[in-house]
Amino acid sequence: MDRARPITRERDRKDPRYRDRTRQFEHDGAAHQQRSAPRHGDLRTTPRIGRSLVGGLVAAGAVLLAGCDSAVGIPNEEPARATAQTTTSPILAPTTPSTSALPPIPANAPQVAAVPGLPAAAPAVQRWAADLQTETITALQAKCWSMAPGNVADMYEGKQAILNALAQPGVATEDTVTWKTRTTAVTIDRAAADTGYACPRVIAAGEDTGLNDADARHTVRRYLARSVGAPLDPSDKEGTYPLVCKASPATWDPTGTGKPIAAPLANNAGKLTGATKFADQEIQSERLRADYIAVQVPVTNAAGVTQTRTFTLTDGHESSKGYCIGDVSP
Repeated sequence: MDRARPITRERDRKDPRYRDRTRQFEHDGAAHQQRSAPRHGDLRTTPRIGRSLVGGLVAAGAVLLAGCDSAVGIPNEEPARATAQTTTSPILAPTTPSTSALPPIPANAPQVAAVPGLPAAAPAVQRWAADLQTETITALQAKCWSMAPGNVADMYEGKQAILNALAQPGVATEDTVTWKTRTTAVTIDRAAADTGYACPRVIAAGEDTGLNDADARHTVRRYLARSVGAPLDPSDKEGTYPLVCKASPATWDPTGTGKPIAAPLANNAGKLTGATKFADQEIQSERLRADYIAVQVPVTNAAGVTQTRTFTLTDGHESSKGYCIGDVSP
């Protein structure tokens, strides 16, 4: 199961051993979960946290992860809803969350220490912390829809360690806000504070920051869900939560030619126009070089023809703080 392991270490992604081949099933894809709980638009551009989030990569060849991404997500935890295999009409909704529509913070919510210079941060995380205490992992996966569900399940396991960290003074940087103890760090993207409900990343204190392969697959899942008219959340739109790499700066070079170009998809946004469904359970990923990863997904067009598409992503593009999609082939 390809899930985040927040309080462990892992070898650097640039280590050649990281290219060892393995197939392992995951449940990072509750892409089309039942959304009975209210969802909140925590930003896609979550901080690069947890180089410890990918583990168990031992065998020969390149890293190949197969997504056992059932439409019902984590087994025995949630019922199915409309899946990526069905064609639905686009869902129209406001593109930004409204803090005025959020419920008040419960009186018994865990304490979250204030952040000097950023008063909105503590209340945004406190709403989430209240849910951490009372809601199931399934409900948290629905509310934190911009994160791979498997990562949510793993990172939010140690509730008391998380709450202990949140009780410590928060520290804001240009991009992130972090609360931490000697063992645990809880971090949100700084811009997420303004949404009123912020789902954090949780890692071991002192770990290098980074994303895992499940994050890349989930980025593609969100992109395809939008394309077939069934976004994971009504607010999940490119204008609000960008998933495509920008054309500038022109640093796209997945094969290491030394001659970077603009990300091809940035100038061909309609490449998948006409897609009607995709095989969510068959999403796979393969690490390429350094900051690049390829994600393969069978996609069906309006003529009923299914073709495996390869999405190339990077987490090293200057225009993005997380994974962005730079190319789709064929």
